Amino acid sequence: MAQIIVLNQNTKRESGRKVQLGNIGAGKAIADVIRTCLGPRAMLKMLMDPMGGIVMTNDGNAILREINVQHPAAKSMIEVARTQDEETGDGTKSVIILAGEVLSVAEQFLEQQMHPTVIISAYRQALEDMLDLVRDKVSVPVDVTKREEMLKIIKSCLGTKLISKWMDLACKIALDATSTVAVEEHGRKEIDIKRYAKVEKIPGGFLEDSEVLKGVMLNKDVTHPKMRRRIENPRIILLDCSLEYKKGESQTNIEISKEEDFSKILKLEEEYIEKICNEVIQFKPDLVFTEKGVSDLAQHYFVKAGISVIRRVRKSDNNRIARAVGATVANRTDELRDEDVGLGCGLYEIKKIGDEYFTFLVECKNPKACTILLRGASKDVLMEVERNLQDAMNVARNVMVEPRLAPGGGATEMALAQALNEKAKSITGIHQWPYRAVARALEVIPRTLIQNCGASTIRTLTALRAKHHKGDSTTWGIDGETGNIVDMREFGIWEPTSVKVQVLKTAVETAILLLRIDDIVSGVKKQGSDGGSAPQQPAQSSEGPEP
Repeated sequence: MAQIIVLNQNTKRESGRKVQLGNIGAGKAIADVIRTCLGPRAMLKMLMDPMGGIVMTNDGNAILREINVQHPAAKSMIEVARTQDEETGDGTKSVIILAGEVLSVAEQFLEQQMHPTVIISAYRQALEDMLDLVRDKVSVPVDVTKREEMLKIIKSCLGTKLISKWMDLACKIALDATSTVAVEEHGRKEIDIKRYAKVEKIPGGFLEDSEVLKGVMLNKDVTHPKMRRRIENPRIILLDCSLEYKKGESQTNIEISKEEDFSKILKLEEEYIEKICNEVIQFKPDLVFTEKGVSDLAQHYFVKAGISVIRRVRKSDNNRIARAVGATVANRTDELRDEDVGLGCGLYEIKKIGDEYFTFLVECKNPKACTILLRGASKDVLMEVERNLQDAMNVARNVMVEPRLAPGGGATEMALAQALNEKAKSITGIHQWPYRAVARALEVIPRTLIQNCGASTIRTLTALRAKHHKGDSTTWGIDGETGNIVDMREFGIWEPTSVKVQVLKTAVETAILLLRIDDIVSGVKKQGSDGGSAPQQPAQSSEGPEP
């Protein structure tokens, strides 16, 4: 037994270094997949899902969602992109490429037998310095109230996307939608794009027909053909209960002995439906939305009262309508009050687009929710346009929440690399080498931009280094279209500081996390090479008795 454990300890010692190098390899492999997707000259990836459907995109998060990987380190890299997307909605490609590079530069130190803890502490120090530099030295404040400024910022985000051909329209849509759903709460801005800015895609028409509706649109029609399909300034009631007879919850079966009992039960049902309809009708609404069903008898009462009813509305849509028209969703009809009625809608109408009917609640006075109506040639185009718009809206949101900007086009990374190199001179001891390596890793962003547009990498990068080295300007970067060096201040490519900070944090922290792993224990049984299971080996546990 003792012999086995000694053997096991030997192999384990070897596995520590092996695992770290394996993790670095996995991180680099994921970064290599994403690398060609950075910048305006980005290539697209064609992804096939298990069902045989295809997705064509250069959206980093969308690509990584579809990739199927086995290596645990690669899985955690994909998780990183998800985190970045949820947190800021932008910078997913940058964060993966940077994390891969920060891992990659650690490889030489591991091979020189430097302990991972030393590398990690140097990385931590570098991260703190980078975050201070971004906030104090590199970023500039921005005036959120100036529409032109905001459109410029969103433009720089969309330059790399498929939608860049319809740039002005897309920027307007993104900015209008984001400013519509912005709400001030307790002194801070609350901008919930996911919940209140819904994108509705209708194939057909031209992309130029896309617009932001000052209100809400649903893929629904009225329940009865005699109900009105157009009302100006409607009174709107929103319900979260069914306008049908509730079946008894406890007694599910009724025994009827006499014939008149049956008509009595029917009468009870009718009376109940009449009662709940009257509770709604007394508020004189023109329009009723409910999340549940509406029985035929209830429809009859509503048609008589001249009320249009739309049923089986999604909960999220109902909340959006409530925000747009200023109504409150009622859970029971007997709880309705006058202040629950929504009066903020200017026009309700139902239009037929293609073969389907759509309900429009538009011209709202102060909508805090909106619908983005997208038109386009095919489903694939619309899906990609929606992904691009989500990114643009996230950029607008980030700037509104934290109104500071950092120069794009690799300028921020280059400025940080230069500053870290200077600072490394004051660091004594072994830590300075990993610290310098982080500065070298940051150059991967401008280098990738140069590579993706086919310019001379070494020459351009050296010239860019020289610009940052001699001048005090931090805004020199790469024009992703041509590969030339340009001043981002004049070129007008800016990114939200919150995205940059999140990219740096996530990338370095992921690298630190993966470097701390020195063993991967799998709970999966390995299959033998001949198809049968491998011969059983004695349990080799490091928790056994000491040799």
